[in-house]
Amino acid sequence: MATYKKRGYKPKTKKEKEVVVEENSTTAEVFNTLDEGASKTEEWFVKNQNYIVGVIAAVAIVVLGYLGYNKFIAEPQEKEAMNEMYQAKTYFEDAANGISSDSLYTMALNGGNGKFGMLDIVEEYSGTPAANLANYYAGMAYLNLKDYQNAITYLSDFSSEDKMLGPIAKGGIGDAFAQLEQLPEALEYYEKAFKANVNDFTTPMYLLKAARVAMDLGENQKALDYLKRIKTEFDSSTEAGQVDVLIGKVEASL
Repeated sequence: MATYKKRGYKPKTKKEKEVVVEENSTTAEVFNTLDEGASKTEEWFVKNQNYIVGVIAAVAIVVLGYLGYNKFIAEPQEKEAMNEMYQAKTYFEDAANGISSDSLYTMALNGGNGKFGMLDIVEEYSGTPAANLANYYAGMAYLNLKDYQNAITYLSDFSSEDKMLGPIAKGGIGDAFAQLEQLPEALEYYEKAFKANVNDFTTPMYLLKAARVAMDLGENQKALDYLKRIKTEFDSSTEAGQVDVLIGKVEASL
């Protein structure tokens, strides 16, 4: 049991003196150990300070380099790429509105009047958001030009979390596979399309396309599930008006 010793207390017996000596010796040993540890740490730091400073400097250079790259290279490059894309995007939009569509889709891809096309943007500004978006436009242009392999290639290189562009790109790949009569792949991408984002436009559209392909593949239960989902979840959609006849047809075959 520990005892409290008053300030100025002097040991009287031999045993008490031995205890005090032992305590003082232990305390001194602890402080000596701490001093030795501190000295070793200090020696290690002094010995390796050039290395430590070098590591800190390297980290600082990487951080500053990243910030500088974004500000002075990436941002201006992205702005330039978007400016270059403007004319090609205009060609694409005019083509989508039915104005000399085939020739304008071709100009959207290859450029015109001295301006870049989407293929130039993909190549010249690789790795930028503009090049990523150009992959989408190029893929959709090829799809409309019935060049289905290139449509698949460019749409596959496009990635987006956008609730419309993401599903439409995957659905475009599904359309290309369907035209190539690769129905299992078409079904896979239609399913990816309606799962990518749930909304009242793309979801029922790709559910219906998936259901039709599933019927062609003999996957009638899957087709029925997709059709019933349109009927229950998207009853005000254009696609909902088509499902009753298809549901009757699928149920008759089950």
